[in-house]
Amino acid sequence: GFLSLPFPSFPALLSLFILVLPSCSNPFLDLYLTQNMTDIEIDDADLPEPSLKNVVDQKTLQWVFVGGKGGVGKTTTSCCLGVQLAKTRGKVLIVSTDPAHNLSDAFCQKIGREPTPISGFDNLCAMEIDANNDMEEMQRNMAEQGTEEEDGGLNAMMSELTNSIPGIDEAMSFSELMKQVQGLDFDVVVFDTAPTGHTLRLLSFPTILEKALGKVMELKDRFGGLIGQATALMGGGANPGATQDAILGRLEETRAVINKVNDAFQDPALTTFVCVCIPEFLSIFETERLVQELSKFGIDAHNIVVNQVLFPEKDAEELAEWYEKNKGSLPGEAQEICSKMLARKRMQDKYIGQCFDLYGEDFHVTLMPLLDWEVRGSDKLKDFSEFLTNPIDMAE
Repeated sequence: GFLSLPFPSFPALLSLFILVLPSCSNPFLDLYLTQNMTDIEIDDADLPEPSLKNVVDQKTLQWVFVGGKGGVGKTTTSCCLGVQLAKTRGKVLIVSTDPAHNLSDAFCQKIGREPTPISGFDNLCAMEIDANNDMEEMQRNMAEQGTEEEDGGLNAMMSELTNSIPGIDEAMSFSELMKQVQGLDFDVVVFDTAPTGHTLRLLSFPTILEKALGKVMELKDRFGGLIGQATALMGGGANPGATQDAILGRLEETRAVINKVNDAFQDPALTTFVCVCIPEFLSIFETERLVQELSKFGIDAHNIVVNQVLFPEKDAEELAEWYEKNKGSLPGEAQEICSKMLARKRMQDKYIGQCFDLYGEDFHVTLMPLLDWEVRGSDKLKDFSEFLTNPIDMAE
């Protein structure tokens, strides 16, 4: 019977709890990370290649989202990935959906709300857009048209709709964003997203809006001409029936766009998500939450980029041996600097090891080195982007 079945190991049970329990209250993740993962051995030969070459080589990809905790290097990673994709794809667009845009700073050139060619490239463009601002502009246009045109009732009703349903304004602004991006002629689009919470809301909008519009369409027959009567009260003219049909037609058009986007998001041949983190506990924890949420949305994610890694090709113990041998010849200030660097290196190695233990068997985990200079401008981004596709040799 049941008792005769082989009982799973304790680490295996903890792994199961991590996947099943909500990440917002997940004490097992902390326990697993801090106590048990250091004892797990994984053969490096069995791990996926530690680079983003798989993303660059997948010619069918149309949407690549880059996201993670705030301050982990999402914009730099997005720009570097765009640079590498530009080598193999026809036309590449990098879109920033973060209200605090950084693409202009990264490329050291002015980037606006329209696709802007990046200096030094023939097929790479970037744009910075704020979907919420676009929604406010759309609502202002509706209000202005409502006082000038015969179909004012339609625009007034649509404006009222977007203001009355919680979350519908953000969802519809996302719809406008996707319509705008889909109308552009690019082979692949890289989204430089806002920090994790905002990004998860963004990716949930297609599902939210599809359900909301589906419910509206289901109820239209039950309420008969109620929408048309309400529109007439708001100044819809002498033909409320036609106005009702126009409103439902516009909602159906939006729903069709959302369905198309939702299908594309859940197709791993068309869409993937690259998670970005740094080798610290809070960032690794946030990445685990992000991976779980993406799985719930049915969005493919099999790449993790770890930024700001100290000497990725060296081991903390090797550096410690060198330090102990040469410690006596170093001045006191240099000893303090080396001691702090070694403490940071040991901490990073612990969390990098845990990251490989958590994701190494199924994810491509790419280590990006901490440099002595800022990665700004096309030339430096080109150089730094090579680490995404040509992994550092950890055996050196």
